[in-house]
Amino acid sequence: MPLSIFGFRALWSPYFLLAIALGIVLYYLITIKWRERFEGSEPVTKRQISYFLASMVLLYIVKGSPMDLIGHILFSVHMAQMALLLLVVAPFFIIGIPNWIWERLLTIAIFNKIFMLLTRPIISLLLFTLMFSMYHYPLILDQVKLSLPLHTVFTVTLFISAIFLWWPVVNTVKGQPQLHGLKKIGYVILSALLITPACSLIIFVDVPVYETYSSGEAWLKAMALCVPSSTLAGLSNIGLSGPELFTDMPTLYDQQLGGILMKVIQEIIYIVVIGRIFMNWAKYEKENADEITRQDLLKRQKLTMHG
Repeated sequence: MPLSIFGFRALWSPYFLLAIALGIVLYYLITIKWRERFEGSEPVTKRQISYFLASMVLLYIVKGSPMDLIGHILFSVHMAQMALLLLVVAPFFIIGIPNWIWERLLTIAIFNKIFMLLTRPIISLLLFTLMFSMYHYPLILDQVKLSLPLHTVFTVTLFISAIFLWWPVVNTVKGQPQLHGLKKIGYVILSALLITPACSLIIFVDVPVYETYSSGEAWLKAMALCVPSSTLAGLSNIGLSGPELFTDMPTLYDQQLGGILMKVIQEIIYIVVIGRIFMNWAKYEKENADEITRQDLLKRQKLTMHG
């Protein structure tokens, strides 16, 4: 069956698109139009604007475009959604927000305490791994996909844990947990290793484990998260019974492909991140070495002149 049977609202999420647009307008007002009203504010850079807009566009693609609807039909697309949301949107969002805004938020005592605690490298790694693994445990994911409040809470909480995960890597706010050089590379590699068991279980299990992707009744209930109930009621009359109506891929293969996609996308992103970290670290070391060399030459010249 064509996806168009679900209607424009289910395919393109106009209300979510409106929320994204309002977020972009608010960003413009705070960082450009009204910036001078905020003490200690600084001009937003083109790099920050680019990263913020990219995070918003990707957020809409992941959670508002037809990709979100297909993610309720194919588990593999759901895992691609998670990879983009947690490993691309989260760090882009952090970079896109100017430091002076983060600093103002961190003046709020409770906000600062939470960030200082949950962005410590070991804690942020364990928290993200726990949230990711819990979310994809079959019993939990099936329950989450049957309840809109649970789905919202788990998705937002998982995204926040991704913010905490990336904070020590990409933030440049003074006084906040930051890693440098080899420590940053080690942190990224350890992050990749920690979620490998969860992905491996999904890849190597030999039976479908998610009812909301294999059982027609559970799948139909789960579709209510992104399809208006009135639309679903009308579609049930024409024999809408399960994801097999939209794909020829066996459920088990789709499930295994989901685990593979998560790991492949993660590895590609992490290779790029590690490459940039290494180049920046090498550049920093070279600049420091050049500075030390210049200072040494100046000292020698002074000694020669005095001699």
